Amino acid sequence: MTELETLKFEIVDGVGHITLNRPDEANAMNPTMARELLEVAITCDEDGSVRCVLIDAVGKMFCAGGDLAEFSAAGDGMPRLLKEMTVCLHAAIGRLARMRPPVVGAVGGTAAGAGFSLVTAIDLPIAARSARFTMAYTRAGLTPDGSSTYFLPRLIGRRRTLELMITNRLLTADEALEWGILSRVVADEELDAEAWKLARQIASGPTLAYGAVKDLVLRSDSERLESQMEHEARAIADAARTADAKEGIAAFFDKRAPEFGGK
Repeated sequence: MTELETLKFEIVDGVGHITLNRPDEANAMNPTMARELLEVAITCDEDGSVRCVLIDAVGKMFCAGGDLAEFSAAGDGMPRLLKEMTVCLHAAIGRLARMRPPVVGAVGGTAAGAGFSLVTAIDLPIAARSARFTMAYTRAGLTPDGSSTYFLPRLIGRRRTLELMITNRLLTADEALEWGILSRVVADEELDAEAWKLARQIASGPTLAYGAVKDLVLRSDSERLESQMEHEARAIADAARTADAKEGIAAFFDKRAPEFGGK
């Protein structure tokens, strides 16, 4: 992997740890960050030692959205810049959504624009109680990207999605939890510890089964009942062939904690 300018990345205890690292620019998304996010997402998807992914950020903000200063500097080339950035950003989010390892988020500060969109694509986002969320795109005369028009209506419904995207309403962490955008809210000082605790727990679990769960849930909106149940039947039969299933069932009868290898 090439040296990263806008992210930090390491693999620790089976966790692919991705950190947004532009604190002086409020971790704003630019083409370089989008390209590097795609690079590390592919690594997490392909490296068998990665069994969970954790996304967090350095500084006071999770991500302020798109880097408007860089967009403005592009002048008449802004549409081209945005196309280049969204190609990489969307490919990265596609990899995160469809890879086997579940993705945990640790959201502190504000998640705006592309930052909010990234949160909607994370499987299990945890936020600090002081975190805030806003779409912000239309405030700059732009439209949402980064998967939010796909995930948000499925999470919170069409009307609430339109409200957030048209009015740029600011949501507190507790409101985002109540609406179904977050999986958990914790005290600010507990965010890192709780996110790592969950990530390590997942990294020790049945990775192949987790990947199948993600796939089943992601495809469910576009399937009929009968076709979805067929996918379920095939998925559970495939899971039964894995070493993890054999271990999980044996552990149940042995009355002990299973030791999954992710195989």
